[in-house]
Amino acid sequence: MLKPTTHNPYSMNKDCRSVWENCLKTIRSALPEHTFNTWFAPIIPLSLYNNTLTIQVPSPFYYEYIEENYLEILRKAIDKELGPEGKLEYSVVVDKGNAHNLPKTMTVPNTKIDLDIKPAESKVNADLQKRKMQILKEYESFFREIQFNENYTFDNFVEGDCNRLARAAGLAVAKKPGVTAFNPLMLYGGVGLGKTHLVQAIANHIRFNSPEKIVVYVSSEKFVNQFFEEIKNDRVQKLKNFYLQIDVLIIDDVQFFAGKEKMQEMFFHIFNHLHQHGKQIIMTSDRPPKELQGLEDRLLSRFKWGLTADLQQPDFETRVAIILKKLQNEGIEISYDVVEYLANNIDSNIRELEGVIVSLLARSNLERREIDLQLARETIKHLIQRVDERRPETTGEIDIEHIQKVVCHYFDVKEDEIKGKSRTQHIVKARQIAMYLCKEYTELSLKAIGYHFGGRDHSTVIHAIQTISDLMEVDSSIRQDVNALMKLIAKNE
Repeated sequence: MLKPTTHNPYSMNKDCRSVWENCLKTIRSALPEHTFNTWFAPIIPLSLYNNTLTIQVPSPFYYEYIEENYLEILRKAIDKELGPEGKLEYSVVVDKGNAHNLPKTMTVPNTKIDLDIKPAESKVNADLQKRKMQILKEYESFFREIQFNENYTFDNFVEGDCNRLARAAGLAVAKKPGVTAFNPLMLYGGVGLGKTHLVQAIANHIRFNSPEKIVVYVSSEKFVNQFFEEIKNDRVQKLKNFYLQIDVLIIDDVQFFAGKEKMQEMFFHIFNHLHQHGKQIIMTSDRPPKELQGLEDRLLSRFKWGLTADLQQPDFETRVAIILKKLQNEGIEISYDVVEYLANNIDSNIRELEGVIVSLLARSNLERREIDLQLARETIKHLIQRVDERRPETTGEIDIEHIQKVVCHYFDVKEDEIKGKSRTQHIVKARQIAMYLCKEYTELSLKAIGYHFGGRDHSTVIHAIQTISDLMEVDSSIRQDVNALMKLIAKNE
């Protein structure tokens, strides 16, 4: 454990545990017991060095909540134990890990306890601003091609289980670029899951809060094109010098560097230089570093130095939040039934979901219609009619409503009966076979299928699919019914 310096009378002969225990006494006396137990009992003291106490908090939410609500109490406690020059630093757990992986943490200084800007710091910022202006002038042609989308911010990035680690790491990097352990920060995930939004949000946060820093956002395609253009003009060194002088480098879709050996060599030297000088590097990819093909091993090893975080397909709750956020931004209110319908049926990626919302709003305005379930169904019809094109006997598109109609006609039951709560054996049989066929013929999630059968839980759908699958192995009549229905459904009549 690192020991504190001894020139400060407040911290002399103290360790982090004793300092924090004394701080807790001050904090406990000022708060109700349940509040203290909720927000301060779980905190763990880690180190005391150079009059800075580092404590570990369980999550980014803990950090933000404590900073917003208990700043004065913390300042009082730190003053009492470490004096007016004492500082506080957080180690924030962003991923608890598991049996095979250690927890991931990020270090965040307490930015609100000491906000005084000393004259020397003001001079440093002025010098940095002057340096930035000189570089902007010298490399004007390169900066002219850099585009930032200021609509991409952390405020309008909807957080969920699918992206929580990536967002927390991105925010930490945005607040302290080049300082955290997340250097480089590698974000990966499929198309339309928010990678570009998040890295642009990081760029915008740094640009507006640290205007003296030089931030460069470039797609891998643009980077490659720059490289070959400068080769043609015999100016590769100038391009390299440009990238060596920036403070934050953000490169989108690095998987497209594959197979371009000369360019990879230049990027390798740029990466090393920036990293060694405490500059922040942020990259995105459609897959994790270990799965990237056509990249040099020495480059891949550096991609793994910092933090790699994935963005996954949004779950139902996150999709609902995205829809509500988009509608809020547009100043539109619609029925929650419509929101739920959209969230249940568009589950592939965020970009597709936002595109459907735009289409829905456009149709509503052009056709002067209220946004209701009927308009929502018409708008996304081409998206939920997902037939497996590998079935040669299929002659048209098949959606879940068509399957329900065919099954109801075959078993002579009403559609509202298979969507209702009836437990009559004949209706249950029709309902379970319909669910089984929906899973066979569409790519809807189990939750989405359940939604179309009266809002049933995904576990009910799993049970239905498993029941029919098992019965088909032993019951010839069930097997005949399913095969007959498949032929009728494939006709799409």
